[in-house]
Amino acid sequence: MTPRATLETLQGHPVLRFQRTLPHSPIKVWRAITRPTELAAWFPATVQFDLTPGARIHFTFPEGAPVDDGGTGEVLEVDPPKVFAFRWNSDVLRFELVPTDDGCVLHFTQVLGDRLSAGRNAFGWDTCLAVLDAHLDGRTHTPSSEFLAPLESYIREFHLDEGTFDGTTAHFARDLVWKPATDIWTLLTGDTNPQVGDAPPPRATNPHVPTTPLTEVTAPHVLAYGPVRWEITQDPALGTRVELTHTPPADADPALVLAAWHAHLELLFAAAFGEIRCPWPQDRTDELHQHYTHPLASRTPRHPVSNLQTPPIRE
Repeated sequence: MTPRATLETLQGHPVLRFQRTLPHSPIKVWRAITRPTELAAWFPATVQFDLTPGARIHFTFPEGAPVDDGGTGEVLEVDPPKVFAFRWNSDVLRFELVPTDDGCVLHFTQVLGDRLSAGRNAFGWDTCLAVLDAHLDGRTHTPSSEFLAPLESYIREFHLDEGTFDGTTAHFARDLVWKPATDIWTLLTGDTNPQVGDAPPPRATNPHVPTTPLTEVTAPHVLAYGPVRWEITQDPALGTRVELTHTPPADADPALVLAAWHAHLELLFAAAFGEIRCPWPQDRTDELHQHYTHPLASRTPRHPVSNLQTPPIRE
């Protein structure tokens, strides 16, 4: 069974960790992780660099990728055949090889410039490392076409789907990978052309939140009504994000507010990848209501609803 990636925070930075036991010598694996011609077999971008600390790196994504420019980086550490580390845009990738009797263990870490991307990065590197393993064995690996379930699994495991409530306002921020903002806008608004003063599009509402006429519409980025605000952003470095805020009445149950929007954003995320889930998932909402009402029973450590905090996103 393939080991799961883990996510931790070190010195204020989110860090993904991967470990693979490989039946190949450190020298062979070293070549696969440091030679551009070898990296082309499994790394997600074409890499051009000199294997010298301080050397610049240029990354190029393949044709058809959602991002045109892979960005740049710098070689940080070279200790053959043990350690290779480099910066890729705002992230730092580090490969360490530890010899064993039958080969070596690869310890791979990614210091993330942005925590919200941890789910997609964990899933993506699982796929890349499986291709690396096959490449080292001299066989072909065809990645599974199933990606939504494992992606959602990491998002839940890393608590990247959870909302916060500061005593007055519920807040969610969700990574939508590289989906165009216009696509997400269409998912929220359907075939309508919303205008200020109109009733909110049904897809932007849910059964647990009262609605009022639209107060702000800036396609494809902002849709707001009453105390609810949807904001979609698209950044070439970070991808597409949706942020939702809701300031409910003082007598509202904050756990139910969080549960309803949590379930709603799960539906939006699945729809963004082509899976429409109907009808409204009341059982899931009830489960999440319990989760936010009694957080210590569903996760440790955890704080009461009024003090829920999301780790900061670091640029």
